[in-house]
Amino acid sequence: MSNATMAAAVIAGPKGARVERVARPEPGPNTVRVKLEGCGLCGSNLPVWEGREWFKYPMQPGAPGHEGWGVIDAVGSGVTGFKVGDRVATLSSAAYAEYDVVNTDSAVLLPPSLAGKPFPGEPLGCAMNIFRRSDIQPGQTVAIIGIGFLGALVTRLAANAGARVIAISRRPYALELARAYGATECIPMDDHHKIIDRVKSLTNGAFCERVIEVVGEQWPLDLAGELTRERGKLIVAGYHQDGPRQVNMWLWNWRGLDVINAHERDPKVYVEGIRMAVDAVASGKLDPFPLFTHRFGLDELNKAFETMRSRPEGFLKALITV
Repeated sequence: MSNATMAAAVIAGPKGARVERVARPEPGPNTVRVKLEGCGLCGSNLPVWEGREWFKYPMQPGAPGHEGWGVIDAVGSGVTGFKVGDRVATLSSAAYAEYDVVNTDSAVLLPPSLAGKPFPGEPLGCAMNIFRRSDIQPGQTVAIIGIGFLGALVTRLAANAGARVIAISRRPYALELARAYGATECIPMDDHHKIIDRVKSLTNGAFCERVIEVVGEQWPLDLAGELTRERGKLIVAGYHQDGPRQVNMWLWNWRGLDVINAHERDPKVYVEGIRMAVDAVASGKLDPFPLFTHRFGLDELNKAFETMRSRPEGFLKALITV
C-alpha cells in the first residue's frame, strides 16, 4: 500500500477552493492512474463554486473537475489497450488534482501529433456531440446564438459541413472570432426584433433550418424559436442551470419544430465524442487552441472561477494547469 500523497483542490465552501495534500489514488482492476497535466474549467462548475443550498461541502478532492488530460503513470490489473506513458484525455469528476484514477472506458488515447498541447476532452467531445445531434446538411442556413468556446467550435464544424452560418453574440470580439471560424454573417445580440428582422432578410423570410442556442438563458432560448423555420430543428446546447424556463409552445407547435436537447448523459456517447474530437483536431479540421485564452495554477482556482464569472474582454476558455 502506497503512502504517497498529492495536491488536490478542495472546494470547502462557497468561493472557498483550497489546495490540500491528500492520499494519491491507486489504480484498481480495469483502471489507470493519470498524472494530470491540466483540466478545463467548465461553466457548469460555477454554481458549485458560488454555492447553492443543495450542495454539500467540502467537496471530494479534485471535484468537480471533469475535463482532465495527462499521462498514464500506473495501470491496474486486467488493463488492455493502455500502458504507462500513454497520453490520454479523461472523463471523470476529480481532475482538479495532480493525479486521477479513471476506468479504461473513460480514457481516450491522444496521438503523438498532439504532444505538448492541452486537450480537455470532455468539452471538445461535447461540441462534436452537439454537432452530430444537430444533423447539419450542406447548403443549410444555421444560426448559432452565443459565441463562446462551444459556439466557436460548433461554428467551425457547421461551416466545415457546408452550411451557411449566422453567428449571434453580445461581444464584438466574439463575433470577430466567429467570422474567423467560418461564420458568413455576424449579428450583435442587442435587440430582439432587429435580430429577427435581419435573419428574416438574410433567409428571404424563411428563417433557418437549424438554430443552436449556446447561451443557457431565457432570452436566447426565446430568440432561437423565432429564428427556426417551419419543420426546422432547434438545438438547445446552452446549459440552463438557474431555474425553470418558459417556451412559446404556440410558435414551436405552429412551425412544427423538432426541439433537441443536445446535452449528452450516456458516458459511452460522451467518450465517442471525445474520440471524434481527437480525430478532428489531429487532422486539422478543428483548431481549439486559440480558444484557450486563460491559464491558472491549481492554487488559483478561486481566481479562475471569478474570471470565468466576470468574463473579461477576450475570455473564452480557462485551463487549470497542474
